[in-house]
Amino acid sequence: MTARTGQRLQVPVLEGADITPAADDWPDRVDDTAYHGLPGEIVRAIEPHSEADPVALLIQFLVAFGNVIGHGAHFVADGAVHYMNLFAVLVGETSKARKGTSWSQVIRLFDSCAAQWKTERAMTGLSSGEGLIWQVRDPIQKPERDRKTKKVEEVVVDVGVSDKRALVYEPEFASVLRMLQRDGNTLSPIIRTAWESGTLRALTKNSPARATGAHISIVGHIVADELKRYLQLSEIAGGFGNRFLWICVRRSKALPDGGRLDRVDFAPILRRLGAAIEFSRKPRRLERDESARAIWHKVYPDLSEGKPGLAGALIARAEAQVMRLASVYALLDRSTLIRPAHLTAALALWEFAERSVYHIFGRALGDPIADDIYEALKSRPSGLSRTDIRDLFQRNVSRDRIGRALALLYRFKLAEPKSVATDGRPAEVWVLVAG
Repeated sequence: MTARTGQRLQVPVLEGADITPAADDWPDRVDDTAYHGLPGEIVRAIEPHSEADPVALLIQFLVAFGNVIGHGAHFVADGAVHYMNLFAVLVGETSKARKGTSWSQVIRLFDSCAAQWKTERAMTGLSSGEGLIWQVRDPIQKPERDRKTKKVEEVVVDVGVSDKRALVYEPEFASVLRMLQRDGNTLSPIIRTAWESGTLRALTKNSPARATGAHISIVGHIVADELKRYLQLSEIAGGFGNRFLWICVRRSKALPDGGRLDRVDFAPILRRLGAAIEFSRKPRRLERDESARAIWHKVYPDLSEGKPGLAGALIARAEAQVMRLASVYALLDRSTLIRPAHLTAALALWEFAERSVYHIFGRALGDPIADDIYEALKSRPSGLSRTDIRDLFQRNVSRDRIGRALALLYRFKLAEPKSVATDGRPAEVWVLVAG
């Protein structure tokens, strides 16, 4: 793979007309509709006895359940099959956001109803694409010549992994982002493919492993400053970032003496969780009912509309993310029909994820040359020619460097070129994208 040379994000907040919320505002708590059904009951049972953020408990439970049920239940959108594997990263203000506490509370729930999965298929240590494939690899064969017959036959040299589920928990997600920057590291494209399908293969000579039917989910924890420092523009523009749900979390309360979770009777909840897992492990196609379809038709135009800037790139898979979440809510109710309650729960959680992204990145672009051009364009509604832009930097910035900055502005739908008639050849003038 080629080296990734995207710039690290130094995030200035760019003024804009439609930023919600303001970039320095912590997103308000998630709407109560997100706590629908069994997930809500679980969060309400744990929350009084934990300093963890309720939304951290919620999203990690949904990711874990989506992985436990494996590559069976699915929905179809535009011919693409979506399974219930989700990627989510909890983003704290500081290292004291009780992210680890929230994960330990969630993973404990699966002790009785998915103990083998917890022991064998929940893992940590993302370092390379090849390493991820190895955890869910198919049998590996290689040609060998029979000593007696001299015939060459395919021989199994590794039996592979029969259980294709893998939930990767990364408490230091910053180390994963740093790994993406290494020359030749294949982790980014493999993660992108893992979100979309279960067929994985590294395009390297020395990696014979491949995987089919893989069901990979990811939970990561990071501090906001590290996220902005290590998530590179190339990974945002390339689609790595929009496979993830980025969720702002903070400590919910101070419990000097701890909680009394041992006094909570989880038996009825765990029985329902076990039943939901058994129901959802079977191959099932989910569809929206008529009422949910009516809601979907109302929200789809806004969900599917591209939005500018880094934040826009990070929330560009809104439609698919919402439907995966809604499907998980439905399966937890042991339903193959996605009903209004499931869809509104998913929309509430997605809306919080979107606000989290805007809180972290605002309308930042991250490239200092592109940001300067953008600021200048705001005061020049008639636009800037290439000559104007070079003069903006006292002609101390190369033509190629300016070209890359303009390409970035265009990619993130912040500025675009227009052809303007002159006495001679038409001139290229860059203007802000309307709206």
